[in-house]
Amino acid sequence: MEIIKDVKQLRSYLAGKTRIGCVPTMGNIHAGHLSLVKLALRKSDTVVTTIFVNRLQFNQNSDFDRYPRTLNNDLKLLKEVGNNVVFCPDEREMYPESQKYFIDPPKIAKKLEGRFRPDHFRGVCTIVLKLFNMVSPDVAVFGKKDYQQLAIIKGLVRQFSMPIEIISGETIRERTGLALSSRNVHLSSQEKIEAPRLQGSMRLIYDAIKSGDRNFVAMEYAAGESLARHGWIVDYVVIRTQDGLLRPSNKDKKFVILGAASLGKTRLIDDLEVESP
Repeated sequence: MEIIKDVKQLRSYLAGKTRIGCVPTMGNIHAGHLSLVKLALRKSDTVVTTIFVNRLQFNQNSDFDRYPRTLNNDLKLLKEVGNNVVFCPDEREMYPESQKYFIDPPKIAKKLEGRFRPDHFRGVCTIVLKLFNMVSPDVAVFGKKDYQQLAIIKGLVRQFSMPIEIISGETIRERTGLALSSRNVHLSSQEKIEAPRLQGSMRLIYDAIKSGDRNFVAMEYAAGESLARHGWIVDYVVIRTQDGLLRPSNKDKKFVILGAASLGKTRLIDDLEVESP
C-alpha cells in the first residue's frame, strides 16, 4: 500500500491508472470506513483513501482539536483490507495559502445539520472539490451515515458536470444498533448503553410508516419527547423525502428519518430510509 503526502507525488503515481476510486475520510478509521473502502475496491481498480482532518468544516476549534487522530492504526487497518493508496497530506499541503475561494452550497445546506453547524457544508464541499481535483477519481464512495452530506455531494458533482460516479455505502452498526462513528469514542460507558436509543426512536417511526401511518408531525414530536425524557438534548428528529430532503407530501412514498441529538458532550447523528406501502 502506497502512503503519499504530496499532491504532486499523488498525481504522478496515479497517472495512467484506470478506474480510480476515492474514499474521503478524516481518519480514525473504523468498520464503517472499511466497508466503504471494500465497496470502492469492487467498483474500481485503484482505491485512494484520503485522510485529512478538515479545519474548514468545524465550527469550533475545540471540536477540531478534539477529533481523534490515529494515523498509524488507520494505515494498518486499510492495508489489511487491500486499500491501494492512502493520501494523508498535512494542512500546509492542502492549504498552501489561506483559502479565499469556497463552494457556496444550496439552501438545503442551511437546514437540518446546517442549522446547528453554520458553514459546515461550505467547508465539506470545498475540501471535497479540492480532493477530487487532486485524485481525479472515476468513482467516489460516501456513507449514508452522513445522509445530508451525501445528498449535497451528489448535487455538487451533478451541477459541476464532474465525470465522477458517486456511490453510497450502507451505515454499519454495532450489535446494539448504534451507528459506528468516530464520535463514539467520547461516550462514557453509561452513555454507550443509552446511545442506541436514538436509533430505537427512529425505528419506531420506521415501523409506523411501514404500517401506513402518515401522521409525520406526531411521530417526530413523540420521538423528540422520548429522547428528551432520557436526558438527550435533541436538535431534530424529522421525516424527509429521500430525493431532495423535503417535507413529505401526500404523494411521496420514499422517506428518510433523520436524527441528531447530544448525549452528554457527544453529538450523534443517524438516519433510516423507509418506504411506505
